Amino acid sequence: MKNICLVLFFFFSLLSFGQVNAGYPLVDAKMAVIPANSTTSADAIAKYINANFKTETDKIRAVFYWTTSNISYDVANMFVVNFNETVQEQIARTLRTKKGVCIHYAVVFNELSQKTGIQSYIIDGYTKQNGKVSDLAHAWIAAKIDKKWYVFDPTWGSGYVNNGRFYKKINNYYFKTEPTKIIASHIPFDYLWQFSNYPITNGEFYEGKIEISKTKKYFDFEKEIIKYNALSEADQLFDSAERIEKNGLKNAMILERYEGKKQQLTYLRHNTNIEKLNSIVNEMNQAVVLLNDFIYYRNNKFKPALSDDEISDMIETPREQLVKCQNDIYSVGSVGSKNASNVASIKKSIGAALAQAEEHSLFVKNYLSKSKIVRKTMFSKVTWFGVQLN
Repeated sequence: MKNICLVLFFFFSLLSFGQVNAGYPLVDAKMAVIPANSTTSADAIAKYINANFKTETDKIRAVFYWTTSNISYDVANMFVVNFNETVQEQIARTLRTKKGVCIHYAVVFNELSQKTGIQSYIIDGYTKQNGKVSDLAHAWIAAKIDKKWYVFDPTWGSGYVNNGRFYKKINNYYFKTEPTKIIASHIPFDYLWQFSNYPITNGEFYEGKIEISKTKKYFDFEKEIIKYNALSEADQLFDSAERIEKNGLKNAMILERYEGKKQQLTYLRHNTNIEKLNSIVNEMNQAVVLLNDFIYYRNNKFKPALSDDEISDMIETPREQLVKCQNDIYSVGSVGSKNASNVASIKKSIGAALAQAEEHSLFVKNYLSKSKIVRKTMFSKVTWFGVQLN
């Protein structure tokens, strides 16, 4: 999903004037004099915040103030976002250049928030200004402060763009905003992050119908967030995609994010299945080594002498491993069309190895049922089982 955001708004609406807590100027003043050597990394900034502030509200204010006052909106590169960068690379570059677009403000804010002990999440969605829905995606933050969820938009809170130029001006409306208020201008793609028991649909957002309607089915978002955090990455993607679809694929941005999550899920599942497949191949290779050890021992006419149980175990161990491999490989899900031929080859190798193991197992059972005199007459040279180890 392209996390590109264009900030084209002016501070003449009522939404622009937020109330500032009397204690915030003290926090802001302290953050304004942070030593330069404490701004080289997220760890250093967080360490300074933790050393100077104790409450969650003061810490999150420090995070907001530092992010909005030190990062400038990168107008020149607003459409040139490197999606191959990792989050840590995005953070490092933003701290170095002190420039970025919405996703860069968000990753820095989120990193600082979490390093100061505050539960927070990056939210992606789209926005509305002066009644007009933007056609560009946006990213902002949600954080739980004193057991209550609030929304923060460090991009919009840092200033505004006018005639292709960024003007820095901290806007406190976008600090610690109530979810019920921010929904007028910011709607997440996934309604889980509306923090509402009665989330609105994309259609209602377009129409400006943001009032809570208790005629809707109750949605316990607190429990759902706890559940979300306990899920695997694949299950998180699956559930999120379902919620996005359920809330209405109203525009191209929503559809792109929905398709993107499905693609991520497919990619993740393929990778997980390939890991399972590699594990099966390793187990097959181990079984083949044991099978060849048995063949060598059989060709040597079971010398040096072992007990009947040890001889039986010597063939049954690889045979049972190969049976397990054969069962497991048919339970592996899709690994993508490019790997289909490899899967077929592995199945064939397992089948061939198992057939030999079964044959040797029958020989051993027959051998052990005979007298010692008869046993000596049963040996004939057998060929080693050959399979290329992966």
